[in-house]
Amino acid sequence: MTSRSCANFLDMASGELLDIPQTPRALPRVMTVPGIISDVEGYGSNDGDSDVTSSRERKIIVANMLPLHGQRNAETAKWSFSLDEDSLLLQMKDGFSPETEVIYVGSLKVEIDASEQEEVAQKLLDDFNCVPTFLPYDLQKKFYYGFCKQQLWPLFHYMLPMCPDHGERFDRVLWQAYVSANKIFADKVMEVVNPEEDSIWVHDYHLMVLPTFLRKLYNRVKLGFFLHSPFPSSEIYRTLTVRDEILKGLLNCDLIGFHTFDYARHFLSCCSRMLGLDYESKRGHIGLDYFGRTVYIKILPVGIHMGRLESVLNLPSTPIKLKEIQEKFKGKKLIIGVDDMDIFKGISLKLLAFEQLLQQHQELPGKLVLIQIVNPARSSGKDVQEAKRETYLTASRINEVYGSSDYEPVILIDRPVGRTEKSAYYAVAECCIVNAVRDGMNLVPYKYVVCRQGTPQLDEAMGVKMDCPRTSMLVVSEFIGCSPSLSGAIRVNPWDIDAVAEALNSAITMPESEKQLRHEKHFRYVSSHDVAYWARSFVQDLERACKDHYSKRCWGIGLGLGFRVLSLSPSFRKLSTDYIVSAYKRTTRRAIFLDYDGTVVPQSSIIKVPSPEVITVLNTLCNDPKNTVFIVSGRGRSSLSEWLAPCERLGLAAEHGYFIRWNRSSDWQSIPAADLDWKEIVEPVMKLYTEATDGSSIETKESAVVWHHQDADPDFGSCQAKELLDHLENVLANEPAVVKRGQHIVEVKPQGVSKGLVAETVLSTMVNSGKPPDFVMCIGDDRSDEDMFESILSRGSTVSCPSLPAPAIFACTVGRKPSKAKYYLDDTVDVVRLLRGFANASSPKPRHTAHFQVSFDSVF
Repeated sequence: MTSRSCANFLDMASGELLDIPQTPRALPRVMTVPGIISDVEGYGSNDGDSDVTSSRERKIIVANMLPLHGQRNAETAKWSFSLDEDSLLLQMKDGFSPETEVIYVGSLKVEIDASEQEEVAQKLLDDFNCVPTFLPYDLQKKFYYGFCKQQLWPLFHYMLPMCPDHGERFDRVLWQAYVSANKIFADKVMEVVNPEEDSIWVHDYHLMVLPTFLRKLYNRVKLGFFLHSPFPSSEIYRTLTVRDEILKGLLNCDLIGFHTFDYARHFLSCCSRMLGLDYESKRGHIGLDYFGRTVYIKILPVGIHMGRLESVLNLPSTPIKLKEIQEKFKGKKLIIGVDDMDIFKGISLKLLAFEQLLQQHQELPGKLVLIQIVNPARSSGKDVQEAKRETYLTASRINEVYGSSDYEPVILIDRPVGRTEKSAYYAVAECCIVNAVRDGMNLVPYKYVVCRQGTPQLDEAMGVKMDCPRTSMLVVSEFIGCSPSLSGAIRVNPWDIDAVAEALNSAITMPESEKQLRHEKHFRYVSSHDVAYWARSFVQDLERACKDHYSKRCWGIGLGLGFRVLSLSPSFRKLSTDYIVSAYKRTTRRAIFLDYDGTVVPQSSIIKVPSPEVITVLNTLCNDPKNTVFIVSGRGRSSLSEWLAPCERLGLAAEHGYFIRWNRSSDWQSIPAADLDWKEIVEPVMKLYTEATDGSSIETKESAVVWHHQDADPDFGSCQAKELLDHLENVLANEPAVVKRGQHIVEVKPQGVSKGLVAETVLSTMVNSGKPPDFVMCIGDDRSDEDMFESILSRGSTVSCPSLPAPAIFACTVGRKPSKAKYYLDDTVDVVRLLRGFANASSPKPRHTAHFQVSFDSVF
């Protein structure tokens, strides 16, 4: 199937868009076999139309910045580039097979003049497999420093712009820049991707609507996303003006990765509260059903590159630096902290806790030093300046009170610090503290543990034996991503100054044997869960998530950033009115089963009485002597009798088939000898859950009891429904009743009662009366109708006589969604239109109804 171009996709943003230059097309698209590639706007066709095959496995890694350093030669004015060996994007290649080709798409850290972009792009592709995006300066400023850093980043770290002095309010111009930048990234990916073979892995919050662009172009592309920052709770995330667009963008991926279960849980809660999506664990994998596609959620914290860090430790300069530090702080214990200078890293809180420690333990001044290395801030602003000012004032106060001419309790290193120096400090420090109030992952504790493990060169420099047990101590905030992985660390609430001070004291005074055990535990985890493990695990799950892509049919639906793909069985198609009316005309013994709510009456309608048109159409169908027509509903018999009273010859099945009658003049029949004593057990249990769950209610039917929670809190209601289901299954284990969970309901009903039983009973009765049907149609919209679909599909072929051909069977669901039915209609309007087509084909002459007598005994 062919996708349209997304060139006008930015129309979703109201207001005037930025003037974005057309993406340069000088960069050739990557071909894996000889052939002709169309250069038209839409980039060619999609999903199965291409016969291009790949000779190598390829991964397209998309991130805000490429893993490159760039520098212009002052003499020649030529650009030179080199790989950034510390980049996570580069290190994750270790998790791929050696045959895998990796292509990077992203921006450069330097600005390239427009006249040089074509030459630089070709050089980067040839030399480094990198595809630069070249965002215009004004766009880059509004996209990265504007929307990403001023709006998304603070919000994802739980900072709301309550007033203009504390955060930037939503600015639609910045949002449009964000969408525009994501569109340019999508264009660049399209230039190099082979959509049928390649996997695309998108990184971080800068590119959260990029998956929508890519999915629109290629419905079956293998697409993963990993969020490297926290994902906030739904109460915070829901304040975002463009919350739905971003959420739906992420849901256009096949696999979404998070560092911790908390982040994943917050995302799932947002999907539940805002989009009404439920999730379930499928063989250990969390999956969201989204328009027939399963979007998988992966929880896996990133690791460090062990080889890269060990190579730094083995450099000749590292032991030299280590000796310098040892000599400088001889006789003192060091606590190390390494943080970016921003308001979320909790540096000032850390200093206050250290001050409290010195105040409470008079023996520590002169013996304990906090080394705080401050990395350059990633953004500028009033908040960063305030954090820096507070840090310096606090450090100065501590040094004045507890310091001396030869002793500084706090040493701030606010300058670029090389890997060698950092590693040396890690190796010497007795304890490492990460006190961030909110952080995505933070790999500082991992690096500290590896450095404390040491190398032969470091052991020699420190004067320790190679077989000497290693120790390390970690004090980590419970609000950072690495905290759940470090079970031997002392976890703290960074806002609790006293608790952090006590944790630091415990860390430096803990017995050596316990320090060894904690260190060994951490080192085993860090060394085995490195960046290669992280990357390998993610791509394996991505392949698993995409394995059914080509076994389903895909439709693109929705406009703008609301676009999504509907993925359904290849045999599932829209029911053609002309086709089924033609089959209807050719047959003489027809059985028609119709659900009520959501099928002949809109689900959202407040007025549940059928329209005059529906009454007229039903009467016309029922008056045709060739037809047996039934409304099969979960509604009570009194409501159905009242609403459908004008339809004299219409059959009704109420409460999912517990009650049934063939026409208005016949009596209601029910399942013989049904034992309903279990209702006395169910109602008190449901009452307890209703009292405990605000917004829930109980509906008592003649044959069933239903607990509704559609008006309750989505998360709590769902949780209570699961608990109620388990509770009822236990107490009803020996009762003739079944407990089923539906959409916002938990229902208890007699065993054997289902809509499928109604269809089976009617069809059997027609056969036994000598009038086997040659046309069977069933239309419904919810889970209970699936029993009816299954019944007519399995029993339909057995209802005709051996001498007669098999009946024409049509099972049809309302709405394009996964179903046992083979056909679908879009809505109730389509259903009524179809029934009108039947009515026009039927004889309007009145007829005498053949009075069948239903017999449940023949079924049981």
